[in-house]
Amino acid sequence: MDVQVAPHTSFVELQRLQLGDASKKHWLIVLFSVTAVAQRDTIRMVRRLELVYFDAGGGHRAAAGALREVMERERRPVEILPMNLQEMLDSMDVFRQLTGLRLQDVYNLMLKKGWTLGSPQLMMGMHLVIRLFHRKQVRVLETHWRESRPDLVVSLVPNFNRAIGESLRRAAPATPLVTILTDLADYPPHFWIERQPQYFICGSDRAVEQARSMGHAADRVLRASGMILSPRFYEMAPLSVEERAAARRALGLDPSTPVGLVLFGAQGAAVMLDIARRLPDRQLILICGHNQKLRSRLEGLPRRAPVFIEGFTKEIPRYMQLADYFIGKPGPGSISEAVFMRLPVIVNCNAWTLPQERYNAVWVREQGVGIVLDNFRRVQSAVDHLLEPAAYATFRAATERQQNRAVFEIPGMLERVMGPSSGVLGLSPGGA
Repeated sequence: MDVQVAPHTSFVELQRLQLGDASKKHWLIVLFSVTAVAQRDTIRMVRRLELVYFDAGGGHRAAAGALREVMERERRPVEILPMNLQEMLDSMDVFRQLTGLRLQDVYNLMLKKGWTLGSPQLMMGMHLVIRLFHRKQVRVLETHWRESRPDLVVSLVPNFNRAIGESLRRAAPATPLVTILTDLADYPPHFWIERQPQYFICGSDRAVEQARSMGHAADRVLRASGMILSPRFYEMAPLSVEERAAARRALGLDPSTPVGLVLFGAQGAAVMLDIARRLPDRQLILICGHNQKLRSRLEGLPRRAPVFIEGFTKEIPRYMQLADYFIGKPGPGSISEAVFMRLPVIVNCNAWTLPQERYNAVWVREQGVGIVLDNFRRVQSAVDHLLEPAAYATFRAATERQQNRAVFEIPGMLERVMGPSSGVLGLSPGGA
């Protein structure tokens, strides 16, 4: 009997038809082939977004991770490809060749040891080395783009955007480049903003002005409401008075007395020891990061008020929820996290401050969210002033005026840069 098989026949329906073994085998092969082609084309129609980051400091990887997490939760129709730029360019890392340490490891060691005096001159030297290896960087990246074929490249790193842009124009001229500044402002020249055709996403009016002054059109400079924060900050359920008091007691702290959170990034900083010595009567939560030596020395300090000492942790949102104010360096991430959690800040700014972070101290003053010191020798008087009821209310109100939703705003910006999708909307990388 001649049985007709429709093109859309399923495997289950095929089994029910009265076909001979040979015919059934033939149609199974046809259906497998059609299905495989359809799946391949569907997967390719999901656009590829490549996130470029490195580990010089913790903010670049953290921002890339937060952005990826939100986009995957929202089931954005993109396949997200993370790319560690340091690993990509390892073969030409002159610092590694000379010292055995990667450039990002040298940077992190400087932060840990506090060897940041003269950092503007060090940055000039680093830029010279980057320029010397520029052509080789472009060749390596050009080869990578030809293999990965991204539909959009998103850079969350400074210093290398010229090489990223030039290599992308050579390998895939139709693919747009977006640089997301993870600092509140640029530190020109050749730090974040380059004179090349691309887009920028800025978290402050100052950064927008800088990009516009470099000749970039208004529709290429997009304004987010702040720095990218981990979505965990937005998920923190408010604590009742009783819950907050119980959580403080669990850390060995007095619930009725103000608590300061001291944080200097994932590497810690030796200045934390000086701050703790100058605040013997203040309750503190001290986050040392990966700096075990610092933690040991802090644990040995004589104290009149209780402290809680922690190493590297992912519980920063919870510790901020239990604190009343923040003390640290003017890093864009830590300031933004503290302000989001309504903590007035005390930061320093002087010759030891990294040049790209100096504007952050200006921003703190302009926004009225805290106190900027020349050094931490006056930290005790700064804490006393900040905790005066009228002053604290003013600082706290200023933090509440900041409404940062950047991590949820930026995915939509990136999709608009890519343009309308010709693929299957709503299909997530996991679904593909």
